[in-house]
Amino acid sequence: MAGVTTIGDRAERVPKQDRSRATRQRLLEAAVACLAEHGWAGSTVTVVAERAGVSRGAAQHHFPTREDLFTAAVEYVAEERSTALRALFPQGAAEDRRAVISALVDLYTGPLFRAALHLWVAASNEEQLRPQVTELEARVGRETHRIAVDLLGADESRPGVRETVQGLLDMARGLGLANLLTDDASRRDRVVTQWAVLLNEALA
Repeated sequence: MAGVTTIGDRAERVPKQDRSRATRQRLLEAAVACLAEHGWAGSTVTVVAERAGVSRGAAQHHFPTREDLFTAAVEYVAEERSTALRALFPQGAAEDRRAVISALVDLYTGPLFRAALHLWVAASNEEQLRPQVTELEARVGRETHRIAVDLLGADESRPGVRETVQGLLDMARGLGLANLLTDDASRRDRVVTQWAVLLNEALA
């Protein structure tokens, strides 16, 4: 009968929707990995599709343009990392600020940051890509700042506190850049310890 959805139809549709979500996630994860390993020039839709184990047509069904694919990929992983960071401190503000600072710094020393950096460099030369990346970076930056404020128990109504938290995030980004060329773990650990001392004084 026309217009009637049978149980069989529903059973068929759900697995298809699940497969579609799984394909999309594989593409996003593959895009981030390719961008981190090969940079913008070496990360084509074809390369990403092959890494994800799907056809180029399937990739373009989910993401019509290359720009759509890569901005969505970095946003996806950024959201995953934000979720993971909050999960480390499920009760919100943490007593150990050094642990929070270390976790924030880790956000800028993994594959996500490397992939995002390649995307920023590409956006500086690609007019079509720049608006999407600029909007994404602003959104991710605001979310990371909110998480930092919550976890540090910072009162931004006090003069200078907002700038102090933003300085921490800027410092973390700088440590992430340094880590791209060499394993900077030892120096990074000392810097994190010193920032914890400074923040405890500034936020007391």
